Amino acid sequence: MEKNGDSVVGDYDVKTKREKLKSVLSRLLADPILADVPRNPTLFDVVTLVSLEKGSAMRLSVIKLDGSSLDVAVMNSATLKDLKLLIKKKVNEMEQANMGHRHISWKHVWSNFCLSYNNEKLLDDNALLQDVGVRNNSQVTFMPYVMKKGRGRHSKRKKHRLFRSLHKTS
Repeated sequence: MEKNGDSVVGDYDVKTKREKLKSVLSRLLADPILADVPRNPTLFDVVTLVSLEKGSAMRLSVIKLDGSSLDVAVMNSATLKDLKLLIKKKVNEMEQANMGHRHISWKHVWSNFCLSYNNEKLLDDNALLQDVGVRNNSQVTFMPYVMKKGRGRHSKRKKHRLFRSLHKTS
């Protein structure tokens, strides 16, 4: 702390400005016109919403396996990987808001499920969404995905191989 109190006064000014900004922002976000703006918007969120208004972004509905949907906005130049990252972010935010911290293994999710559009599995993460036919107000759905290994046979666990080799020798 400064002897003359300038630092204390400066901190107070910053705090009051921050509180006024939060107050104005909360009043703005309460406006029905801005209902699609998240509660704590990031710069990316704002840029995407502005791009939606300009037509350089698209709004998609992601239909989950339970039939519920999740609305997301992506740039027209977005890839499947961008959409997956946005879904991950949106679901994590929803889980945090509803149930507190809950870990979701996205590696597990994407290895067992994929997104599809018009019953066509979207498997290439580098593919542009527009190149696979996804347009504004499209619906993308989750569907089960099983990656085939080798010649279509499931790999056997090592433990079973060990027991099999023990049975052969006896």
